[in-house]
Amino acid sequence: QVQLVESGGGSVQAGGSLRLSCVTSGLNTSSWSMGWFHRAAGPKREGVAAISADSSTTHYADSVKGRFTISRDNAKSTLYLQMNSLKPEDTGMYFCATSPAPNSPYQVFRQTAANFWGQGTQVTVSS
Repeated sequence: QVQLVESGGGSVQAGGSLRLSCVTSGLNTSSWSMGWFHRAAGPKREGVAAISADSSTTHYADSVKGRFTISRDNAKSTLYLQMNSLKPEDTGMYFCATSPAPNSPYQVFRQTAANFWGQGTQVTVSS
C-alpha cells in the first residue's frame, strides 16, 4: 500500500505563491507517474498537472499553464507543485495521486490511472 501526504496549503492573496508537497511512503513510487488534482465546490476532482517518473514529460490543465510547475524529487519521494500568480478560482483542496507503473502522466491526469490518493491540502486565495 502507498501512503501520500500533502502539505504546503494555506491562505494567500491573489497574485501570491504557494508550494505544495506530497510525500509518498510504503512503496517505491520512483517509477510511477504522479499528478496533482483540484477540488473546488462539490465532489469532482479535476486534473491540474501530472509528471512522468523521470520528469521528462509533464501535462498541465490549460487554466494553470504558465503559472504552476510540477516537479518531483525521487530521492526524497516527494512531488511538488509550485503555484504562482494565484487566482481566487484556484481556491480549493489539492490532492496528489498516483498508480503503479506502467502509467503515463496523461493517464494520471485523466484519472484513468490514479489509484492512490492523499487526503489533500487546502488552498484559499482571496481577492
